[in-house]
This record gives sequence, structure tokens and C-alpha cells, in this order.
Amino acid sequence: MYDYTGWIVRANAGRDKEGIFFVVGVDQEGHRLLLADGKRRKASRPKRKKLGHVCCLTDHLHMYDNPVVRSLQQGEPVSDRALRRALAAFKEGYTLGER
Repeated sequence: MYDYTGWIVRANAGRDKEGIFFVVGVDQEGHRLLLADGKRRKASRPKRKKLGHVCCLTDHLHMYDNPVVRSLQQGEPVSDRALRRALAAFKEGYTLGER
């Protein structure tokens, strides 16, 4: 299974539809992504969501350059505050068309 850790995705289904999240890991079976945004979904209790129910906003070719992304990819723990700040900065750039 491919490692999606550090990617930013938008939920396309469920009660969190249109929410933007970080992929903080992949479950043990490799069928679901573990998503957290630091507010509704904490890093300690990530949301499990199937890959088909999300839209990838970043990928391995277009990574978001942020220390949080590097920490997630290296397997280091990340605070909820850092997740919120990184997503806020990403959303600001995304709405301004910088990506």
C-alpha cells in the first residue's frame, strides 16, 4: 500500500463532507486513511476514511512545504495546534490561487 502520510485531502462523503484534513497515517489493513485536522478530529483520535471518499489536494509531486508535513512523513508526533495552523495557512493559499 502506498504511503499517503502528509498529504492534504478534502472529504467528499460523510458528515465531514468538504472538510480539509491531513493524512496522519494509514490503517493496518491499508484500506483506510487516518485523517486529522486538529479541531474536530484530533491527532490522537484520527478519522478513518476510505481512499475513494476523499479528494487529494496535494500529492507526492505537489507537496505542501511545511514543517508539519515533514514531521508527519518522518513519523514524529504532531500537536493539534500545529495541524490547525498548517491547514489554515494552506487554506489561505489555496483560496488565493497560489497552489
